[in-house]
Amino acid sequence: MVCTIDHLASAAAVAVLDRGGSAADAAVAANAVLAVTAPHMCGLGGDLFALVHDGAGVSALNASGRAGSGADPERLRAEGHGRMPHLYDVRSVPVPGCVDGWLALHGRFGRLPLEVVLAAAIRLAVEGFPASPLLAPGGPFIGALPGAGDFADVRAVGDLVRRPGVGRALEAIAAGGRAGFYEGEFGRGLLALGAGEYTDADLARVNADWVTPLHVTAFGHGVWTIPPNSQGYLLLLALGVLEGFELPGDPDDPRWAHLLVEAARAAGHDRLDVLHEGGQAPLGTAVERRALVDPDRRTAGLGGAAARGDTTYLCVVDGDGMGVSLIQSNAAGFGSLLFEPTTGINLHNRGIGFSLIPGHPAEYGPGRRPPHTLSPALITRPDGTLRTVLGTMGGDAQPQILLQLVTRLLAYGQSPGEVITAPRWALGVDASTGFDTWHGGEVVVEVEKGATWAPGLVERGHTVRHEPYGDNFGHAHLIDVLPSGMLAGAADPRARIGAALGR
Repeated sequence: MVCTIDHLASAAAVAVLDRGGSAADAAVAANAVLAVTAPHMCGLGGDLFALVHDGAGVSALNASGRAGSGADPERLRAEGHGRMPHLYDVRSVPVPGCVDGWLALHGRFGRLPLEVVLAAAIRLAVEGFPASPLLAPGGPFIGALPGAGDFADVRAVGDLVRRPGVGRALEAIAAGGRAGFYEGEFGRGLLALGAGEYTDADLARVNADWVTPLHVTAFGHGVWTIPPNSQGYLLLLALGVLEGFELPGDPDDPRWAHLLVEAARAAGHDRLDVLHEGGQAPLGTAVERRALVDPDRRTAGLGGAAARGDTTYLCVVDGDGMGVSLIQSNAAGFGSLLFEPTTGINLHNRGIGFSLIPGHPAEYGPGRRPPHTLSPALITRPDGTLRTVLGTMGGDAQPQILLQLVTRLLAYGQSPGEVITAPRWALGVDASTGFDTWHGGEVVVEVEKGATWAPGLVERGHTVRHEPYGDNFGHAHLIDVLPSGMLAGAADPRARIGAALGR
């Protein structure tokens, strides 16, 4: 089974499975198609994280890029920047890790040749694909940017989009592996665009590492995620906070939303200080953070607003039981709004996670990885076998959304369809960039249309804002391995063209 935000990507992944490919092959195939058809959410110019259960255990892949050798925080401060530039500035573009991630995943767990895995993505890039309802609205603006001519004629849903430069880059990866991309047309263009931000050595450094995953026991299951520089630990810490409270019998009860909101706030109030590359996730603080939570009333003084980001999440389980939970992103929509001019690949702006505070452990600097919102998740049964692969887009709100999904699935026994389609809440703030989550501001609980929690949350002291049902609350997907061995999954209807497909 495969779940993605785009039926074209899901179909490509199923075709790879039909040819005998592994879940890893299928995940790369799906992500490659999305890199072509969903540049507003992901692409070869972004980063990647993945969790893999291969039957023997869980492996974690960190394919997030590093700042170039020319990274100079003093220069930014001298220019008057107190925060990393958000758009149109190559200094917020670490070397993209996506392709390194594909190659690491395929190299360790793949079965089919890379040219087979990437074939559907290459065909769609060269022959074209219809603009989706999520892509089309950005066409007139994006198509006018330097290097973004692929979108110049996109005006409506269904308009044909061709991306020949992306097709060439994918063909170069299929033929030459890493060198075909980082030392080829894209790499040369990135060096020129960077004008000193990157060196040949920066592009020669592999941005994919197999790392030790984090996990906790919650509701009798193992819940797994990626360690820092990912914020995934916030899900695990919130579950630890929640463990000390008795949940109501129904998640429609406002007390359920209140407890989860407060657990998320208690877990994340010091995120800016503790989240950085090499940082230690403070999972051992769950008990003391639990003491901050009043089960009947909002606690004043905790941070925890969530900003939105543009990301894509996908998951695959194959016939041998291998599961892949993969998330890949440009950070903001279309990333930095900078495009490598020869291939037309848009570049992420994940460097906005860096700090410009002198001496901060997440300070912008050469070779450093920024703090990351990307937080894939995976659940194992008590005997260590695979139960679930799940995740969501949603920027800083990802751990909050996952907290709701995990609780519904494990504590209430809801089906994947019920879990994915149920209304959600997210912590919000009036942000200037969409990534101002942990920098203060009036925190509100944004409640999705269809939820019944609002009056009860207000009674408990929360400020509530009603929001329409849609992608402000993430595009989440989930595949559950049932005790019988059969698979049940759901793709998020908020993505509008997503698909959960099986074979």
